[in-house]
Amino acid sequence: MDLVAIVGRPNVGKSTLFNRLIGLRKAIVEAVPGVTRDRIYGVSEWNGKKFMVIDTGGFIPGTEDTIEKAVREQAMIAIQEAQHILFVTDVKSGITSFDEDIAKILRVSGKNVLLIVNKCDNVELDYSSYEFVKLGLGDPFPISASSGRNTGDFLDALAEKLTASDLDVTDKNLKIAFVGRPNVGKSSLTNALLGEERSIVTDIPSTTRDSIDSVIRYYGEEITLIDTAGLRKKSNIKENIEMLSVLRTSRAIERCDIAAVILDATRGLEDQDKKIINQVEENRKGIIIAVNKWDLIEKDEKTADNFRKKIRDSLETYYYVPIIFVSAVTKQRITKIIDLARIIQLNRKKRIKTSELNQILLPIFGKNTPPSVRGYDLRINYITQVGTEPPIFAFFLNHPNLLPEQYKRFMERTLREHFNFEGTPISFIFRRKNKKWEERFE
Repeated sequence: MDLVAIVGRPNVGKSTLFNRLIGLRKAIVEAVPGVTRDRIYGVSEWNGKKFMVIDTGGFIPGTEDTIEKAVREQAMIAIQEAQHILFVTDVKSGITSFDEDIAKILRVSGKNVLLIVNKCDNVELDYSSYEFVKLGLGDPFPISASSGRNTGDFLDALAEKLTASDLDVTDKNLKIAFVGRPNVGKSSLTNALLGEERSIVTDIPSTTRDSIDSVIRYYGEEITLIDTAGLRKKSNIKENIEMLSVLRTSRAIERCDIAAVILDATRGLEDQDKKIINQVEENRKGIIIAVNKWDLIEKDEKTADNFRKKIRDSLETYYYVPIIFVSAVTKQRITKIIDLARIIQLNRKKRIKTSELNQILLPIFGKNTPPSVRGYDLRINYITQVGTEPPIFAFFLNHPNLLPEQYKRFMERTLREHFNFEGTPISFIFRRKNKKWEERFE
């Protein structure tokens, strides 16, 4: 998947454009320079081509201010990593010295650069945008990020340059990404499985600066292990090279099949671990929680059960995620990670017959009907699976928009109880019933 970086000086509308591209209000948008300091990532699609977008803080070349210097360095990392650059300027401010400095950097970057002139809310302002030809980056694209005006023009031009498909699509190997906070033992686990020093292993957090792919043959099957740099809280990221690590780790999660979230047994489950698990779930990947350094814990016959219960209590919505205890040092149960990943991948690819779904689940939902909402009785008429990797199920009922969230959770638990989807998120689609779905299966 190609990487597209949005760069420009402060307050030109980069975050507004980012939000429009990904269809969410994920970036904070304020009319104050410097609001966006750390890069934010999202996935967009145009003309059938998906691409990852980076929103960067305002780019101020040459400044000595500590925060502004850090923002500039982050933007430079984004430029280095990305294949395509959206250079955003402001038609109402005209060309500034900052714009000229940024243009000099982009002209020698060797990247595909599209010059975006934002805040062009009418045709008259479109004409004014041609002043920006002086920056030497080709014809400008006048747009309004806030209204979406003319954004299709530059997206068409971008799509022509995007890679047609992700190279990983041709890679049929099961891909397992080792993700987690720094210094939890991701590289040590990878090396223990490989039986060789494929990754540098030290006791220094974030030694692994890049995602490293290795192939292991396991019972005749080739499996790709992706060792990643640790994800860390933004407030704790002091080296910009670690910002690069966060980006590459996020991309590793996006392209893997199964993510093994590695915890440190001596520290337990922390807030950042929860955020990583949420990120994996949002990407709809298979999830394993592997508690490493289990050899350092004093144990009795109840230690593992108590540890597991504590995690379960903190992650109530992730009750379907398997938890295992491993040690990279002693190699205790490390192959269990691969065994579980293979099972979870089968679950992600599993397809349940429509007749079986309806025969088993409809009677249960008939006995445990949804509560009435606004005087309407809710009835589920038909269920079918419409997708895999991840599994997606469509439910047809008379008032889909009124179905309570609590009942949706009951439906998911019921489905999981009868069909094994351990370790994989599943998605539900709710549609209004149609006559052709009225048939009940005996």
